[in-house]
Amino acid sequence: MQSSSASPERIIDPVTGFSYPAPWIAACRDDAGLGLVRAGLAVLTSSGTVLRRGYTTGTTAAASCKAAILSLKEETTEVSVLTPAGIRVCIPVEAARGVASCMKYPGDYPGDVTAGICFLAECTPAGEGITLYPGEGIGRFTRDTPRNRKGDPAISTPALSAILNAVQEGLEVTGLPGASIHLRIPEGAAVARGTLNPKLGIEGGISVLGTTGLVEPWDDHLTETVMERVRTTHRVVLTTGRTGLRYARLLFPDYEAVLAGAQLKAALGEARGPVILCGLPALILKFLDPEILSRTGCETIEEFSTRPEFRARMLLAFKKGKEKYPGLRVVIVNRDGDILGDSG
Repeated sequence: MQSSSASPERIIDPVTGFSYPAPWIAACRDDAGLGLVRAGLAVLTSSGTVLRRGYTTGTTAAASCKAAILSLKEETTEVSVLTPAGIRVCIPVEAARGVASCMKYPGDYPGDVTAGICFLAECTPAGEGITLYPGEGIGRFTRDTPRNRKGDPAISTPALSAILNAVQEGLEVTGLPGASIHLRIPEGAAVARGTLNPKLGIEGGISVLGTTGLVEPWDDHLTETVMERVRTTHRVVLTTGRTGLRYARLLFPDYEAVLAGAQLKAALGEARGPVILCGLPALILKFLDPEILSRTGCETIEEFSTRPEFRARMLLAFKKGKEKYPGLRVVIVNRDGDILGDSG
């Protein structure tokens, strides 16, 4: 996955820091899409396909709150918001006389249950400072947690920071000394029933979240079980963790990527077609060869991977994997996305 030195262009994802390989860039025929990739608003897969990122609930809330302030001076149809990833985005809104609405944009993520829901913000000038009132449709914690107290609104720290920053920008543009913002999501309570919030002890609405402010164009929280997904697809790539899941999706966009974790053996038994096992080396190599660290003097695969003999032992693990699972292809990557080994 390393870019060719002859490549006329290098594209690094501003969100993750991943350097897209030259063959992926060359395979893309969508110049506008590549522009979005450069800006961090989309991802590029190995097939050259561009998938657009969406906006999180936190980014959407920030846009509606800023629009409400700006509309005290004039009608507003678009606002600029700085995401927690440091990427500034322009978001369509409808705002006039201190009331603003913003629809949540899902990008190319079809499973986003919050796609298209409306965020409403109402702003009134205040003497000084910012006061945010989370209202209808925003979930609240029903019990104390290590980070939240019972009754607190389900707004994450990065999302809250993005909202307050957007409000402050609005105040600076309008020249107002302060503002009170009432934020609500009318559909929030109904939509929340299809999320994990009830299991997390959050009731009354959805969570306002966003570590980066952008939504990846795939689902990390599918409701189907691992085995059900493996059984119902004919091209599956299995992985063991979130990092492996990301690179599996980028490398093999035509496959169904499934995070099997410790259920690799059972998942392989359920597979009905071509299977690729892709991810970081530790769990995968230990799965293929439980004795891979025997007589190496190393405690972990990470430590062993720095040794000259690592590649030979990795290839031996591939061979043992082929003996157990003849149709299995194994692709090992590091945390930067570089391919360390491919059984082919």
